[in-house]
Amino acid sequence: MIWLELHILGTASARPAGARDVSGSLLSCEDGIAVIDAGEGFQIRYALQRKRLKLHTPTGSLRAARIDVVCLTHGHLDHTWGLLPWLQTMSLDRRTRPLLIVGPTSTEVLDALTDGRAIPDSAPPAELARQMQSWHSLGATSTQLGYEVRWILGDVQADSWIELDPTSQTAAQIPSLPQPQGWRHVNIVPLATTHTVPSCAWMFETKEKAGKFNRLKAAELRLTTAQQTELGQGRDITLANGESLAASSFRSAAIEPRRLVVSGDTAERAPGIAALSAVDVIIHESTFLDDTKDHATEHLHSTATGATRTALSCGANHLVLTHFSARIKDPNVPLDEATKEDANNSLTISVAKDGDRILLGSSGQTTHLSWTGDGWAA
Repeated sequence: MIWLELHILGTASARPAGARDVSGSLLSCEDGIAVIDAGEGFQIRYALQRKRLKLHTPTGSLRAARIDVVCLTHGHLDHTWGLLPWLQTMSLDRRTRPLLIVGPTSTEVLDALTDGRAIPDSAPPAELARQMQSWHSLGATSTQLGYEVRWILGDVQADSWIELDPTSQTAAQIPSLPQPQGWRHVNIVPLATTHTVPSCAWMFETKEKAGKFNRLKAAELRLTTAQQTELGQGRDITLANGESLAASSFRSAAIEPRRLVVSGDTAERAPGIAALSAVDVIIHESTFLDDTKDHATEHLHSTATGATRTALSCGANHLVLTHFSARIKDPNVPLDEATKEDANNSLTISVAKDGDRILLGSSGQTTHLSWTGDGWAA
């Protein structure tokens, strides 16, 4: 059973390059769909992926009505510039479902906004709060769009969050990061990263599920409905003849949580990612190669080998490389460098192309489906 499915709609860094567009992904799960970043042209790439699914995977669906949350990794325009037009398109399509938009900022900006002050001049031009305020002035409010939008900003390391009110142009502290409305099976978790502006990765973690109750065994023992209810709720029972029945013997093994991480832009071994102890699959930026690692250090990006070190540090099983500089023409080069860094062959490593799908199953198995131009192939 597929629990999480990631659609990668852009693998370029900074600007479109050849067959690569800028950042944007969608994470589909049984609760709904999350958008992770939306660089320029996002809605065009989203529409194209929907068309591909309709033609080649009839059971797949990326309907806009299922999208509940937009998770922004930071404020650079190659990750955000396509959001406003897409919000307005959904208004034209008469969307009614509420939408949650979340992203990182600094404590300095949070304090200013909650105190009713302007964003400090020291905040970077690409500060997400600046962009959100400009989007509000251009019509991205619940009233003007015709559907409810919640705007959430937070300092991820401090776990401090505010909600912006576009109508009153005020901000209020909230106790924690809200989850998308109606989501019960998957948690969305921000992870602190290291970049030139406030940034974070996003982890999608399924909740542990109880194993299946063995109704056949219960029927064979002629247990009453009340007895089955007790066992189903995890309570041991004693039969009239004195025999004890353990609730655990009536359920298969619990289904463990699964984790998928999308890094956004970051230097290697970012604190929030490195603090993890087990990850099924991580999609990590690999902007530079080793021969330009000084650029990675200067601009707080990662190399392909740095992505491997990050994946190893968080106990990942599968690393997917993405977000490549226009200098990287041959995807086999970052793949080779990343593979050599994994001296013990601990990882499965693959390279993302625009349109690829990453499937994560309930048992932790991952499948990287590459877009071929006429469907997907493993």
